[in-house]
Amino acid sequence: VGSLLPGLAVVLVGFVVGGAGSDDRFVYAGFTGAPLALDGTAAITASGLLELTNGTAQLKAHAVHPAALRFHGGGGGGGAVRSFSTSFVFGIIPPYSDLSGHGIVFFVGKNNFTAALPSQYLGLLNSTNNGNTTNHIFGVELDTIVSSEFQDPNDNHVGIDINSLKSVAVNTAGYYDDKTGAFHDLSLISGKAMQVWVDYDGATTQISVFMAPLKMSKPTRPLVSAVYNLSQVLVDPVYVGFSSATGTVRSRHYVLGWSFAMDGPAPAIDIAMLPKLPFYGTKARSKVLDIVLPIATAVFVLGVVVVVVLLVRRRLKYAELREDWEVEFGPHRFTYKDLFRATEGFKAKMLLGIGGFGRVYKGVLPKSNMEVAIKKVSHESRQGIKEFIAEVVSIGRLRHRNLVQLLGYCRRKGELILVYDYMPNGSLDKYLYDDKNKPTLDWTQRFRIIKGVASGLLYIHEDWEQVVIH
Repeated sequence: VGSLLPGLAVVLVGFVVGGAGSDDRFVYAGFTGAPLALDGTAAITASGLLELTNGTAQLKAHAVHPAALRFHGGGGGGGAVRSFSTSFVFGIIPPYSDLSGHGIVFFVGKNNFTAALPSQYLGLLNSTNNGNTTNHIFGVELDTIVSSEFQDPNDNHVGIDINSLKSVAVNTAGYYDDKTGAFHDLSLISGKAMQVWVDYDGATTQISVFMAPLKMSKPTRPLVSAVYNLSQVLVDPVYVGFSSATGTVRSRHYVLGWSFAMDGPAPAIDIAMLPKLPFYGTKARSKVLDIVLPIATAVFVLGVVVVVVLLVRRRLKYAELREDWEVEFGPHRFTYKDLFRATEGFKAKMLLGIGGFGRVYKGVLPKSNMEVAIKKVSHESRQGIKEFIAEVVSIGRLRHRNLVQLLGYCRRKGELILVYDYMPNGSLDKYLYDDKNKPTLDWTQRFRIIKGVASGLLYIHEDWEQVVIH
């Protein structure tokens, strides 16, 4: 049997209790000892229930008749698909009275579901192969969740599926009264056992699905039907069985009894022999843990990722270039973060001017509120940067009333940033050439300015302890 069912763990337990028949005709009233191939969460309980899902989230399960069936008539199996009929009793126990997930599918076709997904794919297909004609699968779904991608009508429907979970025919779960013709709704998640019949007529290619409460006879009018030639769908070897899956909501899906037959009606299931559905009761508590909590967790994780990305970007934004030898110049170094904030991100409105060596910005240091002039200079073409910084710090110790005070520096990537005292009156060239609003300097003022410049030059050339060449 194992060679016939790749990917499925096979459970063979002696003879079927409450079941009998050949490969193309069998009946199970309870599944104790049933030789079904089970995988995923599928298991047979001590009471004989076929438990497809056990209340675990995001898992799938399959229970398959162990032998392939000969669905095609004619020699060599190349003819039309023969008539077949099946009946089964199922029950879905949801965690809440009005919410479940996801459903059960009776299927005819392939037996390898390793690539199938849980949740809305019901353990049958996946996002890649859904709708492919190469799936070679027919199913009847009992679906308790609305999936807009499959155009589901509601969260309580029965559909006929051909190679896709977008049903070729679908209706709300229920039955038509034989006497009045009135439609009666049935809730798939009522926690009560219900019976389903599926018939395929090989001559007319009519597919008919019926549904009724347990102990009610098979209705005359089908709940949902379609004309579809399954000879174009099924390819030998063909298996029959059940697929089920859960999503975020942890429901329990059970099959209590099952019968099947080729070329005739499925044997009747002895209702009196069926095991009882367990009673768990629906939860009165909030649905937060099953619905809101996973969403909140996803949002939280996304939020953490966003925060980490922002922190990394922020760190890169304020990244500086530091070397061990700069420790001795520490008191004269500014952080790039402080200079960035001081100039409001080096905005154009803070620009004082552009010189031959770079741009000069006005800034206000965030901690001291001190006004400064901040100059960005490229240092890539300079002499050894260590010597250059040493000279900058040395110049920072100059003290003269006619010299602009150099307060410190910062290094970042290919830039050297120098910080000076801010001169609110601007530079001399604006008084001489640029600004028409500035008063004209008389010769007395000009002479005093020249004397001040000369005094500053004398200081750095001769009066200070070190000679500064510029």
